Amino acid sequence: MYEAQAQTPQDWARFRPGALAGVTQMNAHFTEHTFERHSHETYSIGVTASGVQTFHCGGALHASLRGDVILFNPDEPHDGQRGTQEGFGYSMLYVSQQVVNECRDKEAGLDMAAYFCQPVVRDVAMGRALARAIGAAGQAQESLRAEELTRDVLVRLLQRYGERRSGEDVSRSVGMTRLARIRDYLRSHFGEDITVDVLAREAGLSRVHLTRAFARQFGAPPHIYLNAVRIERAQSAMLAGQGLAEVAAACGFADQSHFSRRFKGSVGVSPGAWLRQMKPSAIINI
Repeated sequence: MYEAQAQTPQDWARFRPGALAGVTQMNAHFTEHTFERHSHETYSIGVTASGVQTFHCGGALHASLRGDVILFNPDEPHDGQRGTQEGFGYSMLYVSQQVVNECRDKEAGLDMAAYFCQPVVRDVAMGRALARAIGAAGQAQESLRAEELTRDVLVRLLQRYGERRSGEDVSRSVGMTRLARIRDYLRSHFGEDITVDVLAREAGLSRVHLTRAFARQFGAPPHIYLNAVRIERAQSAMLAGQGLAEVAAACGFADQSHFSRRFKGSVGVSPGAWLRQMKPSAIINI
C-alpha cells in the first residue's frame, strides 16, 4: 500500500535526484498553493497519496484521487489545485525524454508508444508500483533495485497507457519544417522578449494560424512552451552554480521577482528552495 503524506496546514514540496540520471522526483502536499497553467519539457508521472487534486488538461477538468496515476506528456499544458479543503499529497517523477527513449528498446521487444493517451488513470496496481519505485530511490545500498523498479514502472505505464500520436494533419496544413523552426527559435532565443509577430515572420504564417498550429503539433502554445524552456534552462544554470539574479537575467525573466513567481507557479517552490533540495551543498548566490 502507498503511504499517505502527513498533512499539515502548510504547503510543502521536497525535490531530489531520482534513481536514474535524467529523473527528478518530488514529494509534496499542497493546500493553498495553486499551480498556474504551465508545461514541462519532461514527462511528469505521479501518484496521488492523499486528498483530491484537480487540474485542467486537454480542454477538460480532471480529478485525481488517492491511488490514481497522473500521466503528463512533455509540453502538455496543465494547472493544478486542491479538489477539497484538506488539500492533496502526491509524488511525481519528472522523466527526461531520453530516459523514456532508452526504455523503448526494440531489441528487447519494447517498441511501445511514447505518448500517454490520458492524463489520469485509476490503476491500483500501477499506483502501488510507482509509489514503490519512488520510495526506493535514495535508500542506502539499494541503487540497483531503485533503478530497476523505476525502469520497470515506466515500461509498464507506456505499454498499458501509451498510444501513437499522429501529426499528419498539421504537417499537411502548415508543414512540420516551419513549426520545428519556431520551436528551435524559442529554444535558442529564450532569453529575449519574443513576440508573436517575430515568430509569425520566422514561420511565414499568420499570428493566429501560428499559435493554433504550434499548439496542435507540440501540445502547448508558444508562450507556455517558452516558459518551460526558460525554467529548464534556469534549473540547469542554478545547478551549475550561477546566482539567482544572474539566472533570472540570462533566462529571459524581467527580474528576480518575476523569475521566482513563474518558477513557483510551475514547480511549486521558490528557486532557492528547489536548489537547496536538489543540491544540499550549494551556496545560494542572490
